[in-house]
Amino acid sequence: MTKIAIALAAALATNTVLAEPVSYKVDSNHTYPSFEADHQGGLSVWRGKIKSTTGNVTLDTPAHTGSVDVTMDMKSIDFGNDALNKHVMANDILDVEKFPTATYRGTITFNGDKPAGVDGDLTLHGVTKPVKLTFNSFLCKPDALTKVDRCGADVAGSFNRDDFGVDFVKAMGYGMQVKLAIQVEAIKNK
Repeated sequence: MTKIAIALAAALATNTVLAEPVSYKVDSNHTYPSFEADHQGGLSVWRGKIKSTTGNVTLDTPAHTGSVDVTMDMKSIDFGNDALNKHVMANDILDVEKFPTATYRGTITFNGDKPAGVDGDLTLHGVTKPVKLTFNSFLCKPDALTKVDRCGADVAGSFNRDDFGVDFVKAMGYGMQVKLAIQVEAIKNK
């Protein structure tokens, strides 16, 4: 009976260790929140990205839970057009001097054993609102070069920029919808 109790205790201890959350650091060299927004009321679509992003992801796959905490440097916004970058950063649009960062914090949702999305809050331009993200793909595996565990995902979502007080040229008929397409990679903390 004692051997059974010891074996059961060992099995429970092993399961507890395996169920511990795993922490990952966002890889700034492989993570770029990109976005697209209306230009001139449907004339074209401007696309850009944020080139500097930091943060952490915690993943507990056996418990089907996790969290995301990301900070984006709004001074690193890049449309591929220097004049537009400067204008978007000015006080009549994003006012990056007053609001130098945007943050996204949320809880990872699962569909079965795989992460499916994030229910989170985006803080942009000093305003915090819920923004749901959906995983188009998700994979964790050892890095081919470093052998350190790495997770990556293709994530999508959208929001209305005027909900965040960014309503520049709304009165002129510009659309307020912003579509997100985010490539993210994160490296397991040691």
